[in-house]
Amino acid sequence: MRFRHALVVGKFYPPHRGHHHLIRSAAAVSERTTVAMLGASVESMSIPDRVSWLSAEHSGDPGVMVLGDLDDHPIDFHDDAVWEAHLGVIRAVLARRAMADGGSPVVDAVFSGEDYGPELAARLGAAHVRVERLSVSGTAVRRDPVGRWGDLATSTRAGLAVRVVVVGAESTGTTTLSRALAEHFGAPWVGEYGREHTERKLAAARELEKAAPPGLDELMWTDGDFVDVALRQSAAEDAAAGQGPLLVCDNDAWAATVWAERYLGRPCALPIPSREPALYLLTDHVGVPFEQDGWRDGEHLRAWMTARFARALRDRGVPWVLLSGTPRHRLRRAARACAEAMRTHLRWAPPLTPATEEG
Repeated sequence: MRFRHALVVGKFYPPHRGHHHLIRSAAAVSERTTVAMLGASVESMSIPDRVSWLSAEHSGDPGVMVLGDLDDHPIDFHDDAVWEAHLGVIRAVLARRAMADGGSPVVDAVFSGEDYGPELAARLGAAHVRVERLSVSGTAVRRDPVGRWGDLATSTRAGLAVRVVVVGAESTGTTTLSRALAEHFGAPWVGEYGREHTERKLAAARELEKAAPPGLDELMWTDGDFVDVALRQSAAEDAAAGQGPLLVCDNDAWAATVWAERYLGRPCALPIPSREPALYLLTDHVGVPFEQDGWRDGEHLRAWMTARFARALRDRGVPWVLLSGTPRHRLRRAARACAEAMRTHLRWAPPLTPATEEG
């Protein structure tokens, strides 16, 4: 049987493969499918984030539209007044679907694996299609997100991944430490794009000025250079974010603002990173010999850079740790800070549901 307009309702906290199976089951036999993502204010994941993750995963499923809304009404399937309150939110979502489509048929099927599905369908005057639930639930994912990471789609994993960024002045061990940290956790690693940009910029300048090829210290830096660095750094970070629950980055788009100030001598507005890191690790210059590799030119600015990063991190009010001491000591402290960041960021508030409900 084919339906004109299917409805799927849930909190998707977070979206997992069971949800995607449900949505695709509806889309396979329906001309259009409206996914009503109804979140509550007590929940830790934002409604726009969940809508974005679901929309990304189902962008290739014809007729599927994900619309989110706030539904803080209590859960009581025996109370008509409560039912009507929830239905009011659902009808508002359906009205938005009709507005987006320039009109849409009434819902003629509710797809659900939940016990409330038949009652919801009856109240909407629609058929109920029960979809067998898979061996996963939102409760199980929230209880053990790392163990259940494979139950999440790439878009959701990228949104939930704990991002840790290592920053610091030249020759303070940011690359070495970030690589070691990623290896310690078996996590993906994103390298610094700024170094590659410098190499390519110098090569391009020498190609353009073959008669008198410039040296590194003769390069002209502009705002556009750092915009490019920030965008490329963010793109690399976002591309790697879905690979694991922890992502370790050598610099990020925000760090480029400090480097821009160092090279331009003034602040520079750059694109904001798509996701706020859970933790910044600042490598101290003290006790670290400066190693000249032919590309570095800021030995005399290392103390200023360390202080500037520290001040900027304090001003932002983000979690950060200054790493000092031997390389081994720095790695141990960084690993402890990362583990704590994962415990904090992969822990979410209980949903607004009865304790027995598995959402």
